[in-house]
Amino acid sequence: MRVFVTGASGWIGSAVVPDLIAGGHQVVGLARSGASADALTAAGVEVVRGGLADLDVLEAAAAAADGVIHLAFDHEVAFQGGDFKAAADADRASVEAMTRPLLGTDKVFVLTSGTPVAAGRVATEDDGHDVPPLDAVPPQAAGPVTRMATAEYVRGLAGRGVRSSVVRLPRTNHGEGDKGFVASLVGTARARGVAGYYGDGTNRWPAVHRLDSARMFRLALEKAPAGATLHAVSDEGVTLRDIAEVIGRHLGVPTAAVAPEEAAGHFGWLAPVLAADQPASSALSRELTGWAPAEPGLLDDLDKGHYFREA
Repeated sequence: MRVFVTGASGWIGSAVVPDLIAGGHQVVGLARSGASADALTAAGVEVVRGGLADLDVLEAAAAAADGVIHLAFDHEVAFQGGDFKAAADADRASVEAMTRPLLGTDKVFVLTSGTPVAAGRVATEDDGHDVPPLDAVPPQAAGPVTRMATAEYVRGLAGRGVRSSVVRLPRTNHGEGDKGFVASLVGTARARGVAGYYGDGTNRWPAVHRLDSARMFRLALEKAPAGATLHAVSDEGVTLRDIAEVIGRHLGVPTAAVAPEEAAGHFGWLAPVLAADQPASSALSRELTGWAPAEPGLLDDLDKGHYFREA
């Protein structure tokens, strides 16, 4: 297939692209900067210059492709900038632009989303589809709810002639070079001299190695049925305390609880992500696609030491 990929030079995209190429696909990647364009060209990717705000560019690139994998999302605005709603609104506009020329074609559209939270149990692919109205949620939930609504919009395209699917990623897509949530925890522990964990440390994060998640995106492109929801989850739930203990051991600092009322001051923008127990399963996805993780789990990956090398 000729596959248009947004976020092709990013953390997940730079793993998805070689996996697609190895699978015999032709990749076209969106590049906002010259550096990204150069990296994609070196990887054997045809480059389309533009960003998520360039809706005409997105629509034209999607129209010229057999399938689209949408990985890009403005995490800087959503998390560090604290405006998840603005990032989610921009994402929805880009999705509508890319899917417009796909209607009635039976072409493929794969959207990236996140695993849901199911109170008191492990979330499955069947959870997270009841999207509350925006006026019924507090302002801080408006962004996540908007993103959930976009995922449901994409699933609904199955009835409009698009082989659409949603790949939900866990909180942690780890691996060497990761600058995400786990790297932030390591940086906080190094700066504060203590490897902290939220509350009693029993909250759980689902996790996957980025090379395993890359394979899930390729399988979604190649074989996911229209309207499918897939979970790229290897570890169903690693406790925050277990993560902190590995970090503390490698940095040579103590491990300690951080009270919920002190979490924002200690963890900063990451505190809300730590506040929920959010394990997730991928059993249905494995059955549907044949996906099987082959890379190390989160704690084993942490023990390899690459998260603790200072730049």
